[in-house]
Amino acid sequence: MKKTLSVLTVATISALSVSAQSKKSAKTSETTKPQAKMAPAAKDDGFQKTPNGLEYKIITDAPGTQNPKVGDYISAHLQLIVDDSVHFSTRQVMNNAPAEVQMASTPTKGDILEGFTYMTPGDSAIFRYSVDSLLTIPGVTAAPWMKPGVGQMIYYRVVLAGVKSAADKQKEAAEAAAKQKDIDDKLLQDYFKANNIKATKTASGLYYTVSKMGTGIVAQPGDKVSVNYTGKTMEGKAFDSNVDPQFQHVQPFEFTVGQGMVIKGWDEGFTIFKKGSKGTLYIPSPLAYGANSPDPSRIPVNGILIFDVELLDVIQSDLHKQNTPATKGK
Repeated sequence: MKKTLSVLTVATISALSVSAQSKKSAKTSETTKPQAKMAPAAKDDGFQKTPNGLEYKIITDAPGTQNPKVGDYISAHLQLIVDDSVHFSTRQVMNNAPAEVQMASTPTKGDILEGFTYMTPGDSAIFRYSVDSLLTIPGVTAAPWMKPGVGQMIYYRVVLAGVKSAADKQKEAAEAAAKQKDIDDKLLQDYFKANNIKATKTASGLYYTVSKMGTGIVAQPGDKVSVNYTGKTMEGKAFDSNVDPQFQHVQPFEFTVGQGMVIKGWDEGFTIFKKGSKGTLYIPSPLAYGANSPDPSRIPVNGILIFDVELLDVIQSDLHKQNTPATKGK
């Protein structure tokens, strides 16, 4: 099962057609935004311009000194408005919750994350950037609603809801995962009891059963595997499969074990089975997608996932080929 970007990041990038990047800036006092290196906007309408050309105007200036910096995670509400029409709203796609994204280090012209560096939690602002300037950025393609050559402007109404350091975010995620792990383990134990399933538990909290043990080699990190699978929720609803034609990709799925190309439960699970094995992986949410479901309509947030799998082939890395008994010394 492939890993995907979080729903928040995908939605933001898709809507803005700009990579999530930023430039650190400092706040000179609790109530005054920095003025250094600011060029005046084209019109005297209260907008100022960042070094990379994004125009911004602070609407609500809440007290505070915590400007987002590189590596921090910001949570924010955002509306994308063009010609008085709302084209995107985080409140709509996030069920009124703020979107979260990490501040990166490379500045890009027109990147709205640069504007957030002039804000602190509680502030609201309007950012704007011209369509003509946006379309000069490499990799940006015109959306159907864009009208180049007529001075069309894109407006972003934003509220900065919060700022977390990377360390705090990591600690918070670890604590939440630990709590969820206990919750999921109880749910799985109840599920096994109700369905008369005898599953084996690993140290990570992953459970598995084997319906057919193969006779081939066992994959190690760095080896490539080829698998068939069907993923289901605990309620038995299939959300993906490469053997069911309704999901329209009926070919073996290949990935390299231990490289983070798939969810953690898969990276571990496919080092358990021998080539030719069939079985089932019962994956608690911290080893799946956790709170970052790629599609909440199919995969519940903090959802336990069940995969019926078949290990079709194991292609050893060159290092492992040298160390296997069959080839050692040759």
